[in-house]
Amino acid sequence: MSPDDVAKYLAKPKSWAYGDWRSQGIPFKKVGNPLRCRLVDLNEWLDQQTP
Repeated sequence: MSPDDVAKYLAKPKSWAYGDWRSQGIPFKKVGNPLRCRLVDLNEWLDQQTP
């Protein structure tokens, strides 16, 4: 998933996904130059965010 896809999936603005991914700990990886995130990794990250 691209940062745009993640933002849409989480109902957040694109600027949030691009700007806050490091501080939020979103599991993006660089693939070449673009950022990508696997859905399974994103869902695991979401599970960790919920108390």
